[in-house]
Amino acid sequence: MKSASIKTEQLGIKAKLQDYSLLIKFRLTFTVVLSSIFGYLIGYSGTLSWTELYALTVGGFLVVASSNGLNQIIEKDFDILMTRTENRPLAQNRMGVGEAAVFCGITGIIGLYLLGHYLNAYAAILGIASLISYAFIYTPLKRYSSIAVYIGAIPGAIPPLLGWVAATGRFSAAAGILFLIQFVWQFPHFWAIAWVLDDDYKKAGYRLLPLKSGRSKSTAIIIVIASALLIPISVLPYMINMSGMSSVILLTIGSLVLTYMAVKLYRSLSIKDAKTLMFASILYNPFVLVVLLIDKI
Repeated sequence: MKSASIKTEQLGIKAKLQDYSLLIKFRLTFTVVLSSIFGYLIGYSGTLSWTELYALTVGGFLVVASSNGLNQIIEKDFDILMTRTENRPLAQNRMGVGEAAVFCGITGIIGLYLLGHYLNAYAAILGIASLISYAFIYTPLKRYSSIAVYIGAIPGAIPPLLGWVAATGRFSAAAGILFLIQFVWQFPHFWAIAWVLDDDYKKAGYRLLPLKSGRSKSTAIIIVIASALLIPISVLPYMINMSGMSSVILLTIGSLVLTYMAVKLYRSLSIKDAKTLMFASILYNPFVLVVLLIDKI
């Protein structure tokens, strides 16, 4: 009986941990923090501070986790309507709103403290801006206007900027370019996701494709334009001596490939090509950061 009780308790702990992983969207949170780390490594000079890097990693993770949890608290009644999100702990009432709110409050406060205390005030301010704009502006706006994607691109572009500012203690043209690349990249990325999941999003009343026409030629051409904007942006790091000619070539090739995928979607209007663009965009972001980091080294 005792052995069975212990096993049941262990299963309960495992299930609770899995629910918290779903609450904070662990994989997404990890990838967001990774882009902050790349921004830090691209920006730092001299001897690497492991204390700062740990603070950025843990603090950034906690702030993003808090943002994602708050997102699910606000969307609790809508997550249950969509196949993609129906198994989230709040949607299924496996976790109470109070419990989630306390968790998000604690993680958010600790995360911001780590950013401000061990890094600098700018890092903490960017963390606050990211949390507020994502959880309290982008999240509720999703059900009312496709403008939400433009708002959501702001907190989505902050991580590499935050990393740079954490490393240097200042804003600069290079920091702005890191922000700009990630900001523009999000449009083909998120619109490809919205194309694939449009039917599911409509169940909850979300409007994430740029036009009311939905999966149309007009919508697709906007995705092509957003992808093509990354081509001239690829030259900017070289123009301010942030990187060398090799990065221009590689980033331009990557942007051309992404644009080609968007053009394929425009021609076919198929979910298959939208998925291809989505996966290409997922690879594009770390590709850019790795190229800029290697070029610096």
